[in-house]
Amino acid sequence: MRKKFLSNLILLLFLNLLVKPFWILGIDRTVQNVVGAEDYGFYYVVFNFSFLFNILLDFGITNYNNRNIAQHSQLLNKHFSGIVIIKLLLAVLYTIITFSFGLLIGFSSDQLALLGILCFNQFLLSFILYLRSNISGLLLFRTDSFLSILDRILMIIICGILLWGHISSQPFQISWFVYAQTAAYFLTAFIALLIVIKKAAFKKLNWNFPFFVMIIKQSFPFAILVMLMAFYNRIDPVMIERLLPDGTGDAEAGIYASAYRLLDAGNMIAFLFAGLLLPLFAKMIKQKESVDQIVKLAFTLLIILSSIVAIGCHFYSYELMDLMYKEHVNQSAEVFEILMLGFVAISTTYVFGTLLTANGSLKVLNIVAAGGMLINLLINLILVPRLQAVGSAYASLITQFSTAIIQAIIAIRLFKIKADYKYLTALVIFVTGVLIITNFTKQLFENWMLNFSLMIFLSIFLALVLKLLNIKGFIQILRSKETM
Repeated sequence: MRKKFLSNLILLLFLNLLVKPFWILGIDRTVQNVVGAEDYGFYYVVFNFSFLFNILLDFGITNYNNRNIAQHSQLLNKHFSGIVIIKLLLAVLYTIITFSFGLLIGFSSDQLALLGILCFNQFLLSFILYLRSNISGLLLFRTDSFLSILDRILMIIICGILLWGHISSQPFQISWFVYAQTAAYFLTAFIALLIVIKKAAFKKLNWNFPFFVMIIKQSFPFAILVMLMAFYNRIDPVMIERLLPDGTGDAEAGIYASAYRLLDAGNMIAFLFAGLLLPLFAKMIKQKESVDQIVKLAFTLLIILSSIVAIGCHFYSYELMDLMYKEHVNQSAEVFEILMLGFVAISTTYVFGTLLTANGSLKVLNIVAAGGMLINLLINLILVPRLQAVGSAYASLITQFSTAIIQAIIAIRLFKIKADYKYLTALVIFVTGVLIITNFTKQLFENWMLNFSLMIFLSIFLALVLKLLNIKGFIQILRSKETM
């Protein structure tokens, strides 16, 4: 299993690091610079609002299906023909509920018009994720890896033409950005659908009410979990826009979006681990195999990555924001240095939260997520009117660490993972060392990029010295004849 995980992780990281940084830094950032913080903030608020009820599109089916197909691959044909109809029905329910709440909180006609397009985009994205859950559930990780970047490649092409192709005399509109997403998601969904139809030997759609009830019942705990996590991960910009005066709310939401962009990029990388770990954990738990080694391997890789990124971005917050944006640099940097520390907690969640999900420990995960949502809402209500976007950043940071620590403790106790004090000491020394290295190297040269690069190099070297990164061990795993 370690070989399966490590070899496919390398491919997945390579493809995503090849494409997604250019999307985030080259396209998404450029769009915000071109349209301005206020217009982008207008889009970002509605975009995040469309995420709040995203669970109604899926109802936990994707996570349930990923785990279920990994353990019972023979059910793909039967389940696929019925779930497609369920997904379409849920899309109608999601649209009605989302628009109802949009009207309830006083969205303007322009916001509602944008929400309509974004609702369709959310359906397409949800459908892509469901299709990919079948592919990864069959452990076809290479195919899933290429599908994971296809939508971004298409968006880069379309947005690149709109931004730099001089095909229109009008300045770039935020609506064009949304339509580019629609086109990219549609084409990706179509290609993924063809692949799954072939693998499932699909012949026709099959509506079966008892099957519908069974799927909803089985996936309901997953649905609650995803909904609660979506609220405390996506509610911040909406709270900012609603709690602050007109104009100020959109601008502060845009500042928050600027700061959140690199955290979102890091989150994408950490999420790749979870996508591989969920079916692998599910398979191992069913076969009663020990998960200790793969948990340690995944956590070590993520804690090294997240510590270097979080600490580096915290110390170089102004330089990075100044490199990326033209306006509100100081405000964005202040939010950014707080948000990025939460990357360590998010990475921890992607290991231990995924392990608990694969085990079916949904009740405890939902309790933790509900607590996280309440903490986030309470801190936002207290701090946003006083500190604006900075207050929301503190709310995110406290929520992420609270939920991550609790999930880790529960998973360690449940799976009886023994404490390795030598390993834990090495982790503490590593994090402390990265802090010292970053503080020291920041003063070395006038060119901050050189200092930043040196910090990364020395931090990786420290991980090698402490044997947290063991290149020889990784090579041995990749060369081994370990099978499923």
